[in-house]
Amino acid sequence: MFKGTYRHRIDGKGRMPVPAPFRRQLAREDAEGFVVTLLDECLAVYPTSQWTRLESQLQALPAFNRPVKALVRLLASRANDARLDVQGRILLPAPLRAEVGLERDALVIGVLDRFEVWPPDAWEGFVRDSERFLDDASLDVAWPLPGRSGSGPAGPSSTGQP
Repeated sequence: MFKGTYRHRIDGKGRMPVPAPFRRQLAREDAEGFVVTLLDECLAVYPTSQWTRLESQLQALPAFNRPVKALVRLLASRANDARLDVQGRILLPAPLRAEVGLERDALVIGVLDRFEVWPPDAWEGFVRDSERFLDDASLDVAWPLPGRSGSGPAGPSSTGQP
């Protein structure tokens, strides 16, 4: 659903424009509300439908497991409801912005079911660390993914036809 990287500015009141491709996607899905919470070094913005799905997944986890309790408490206690204003902006709550160091400049990163708002320096550090991690990791992922019509793990058929 959400993909790409966009550079935006946060105004003095803490409002930030949502990238136009994201707004178009949200309009197609009749999504009006969001939940903004902290996630790692950024703010995660979930459409309400995706947040509801996440809540269901969290509720299915063992309720008395210490790491599960910590995760649920941290995500939920920092969560804030938000809506787009008439100019296509979302209000990023001041305490959350302060927690991740968001000031004027922000990078908006599409992450499939949500988008994230990063301070540019933190994003650059994340990318550097992640590229090093992926260089050292064996993820055992076959590409293209098996089961795609017209191609399997070996690609298109040897007959020359797609």
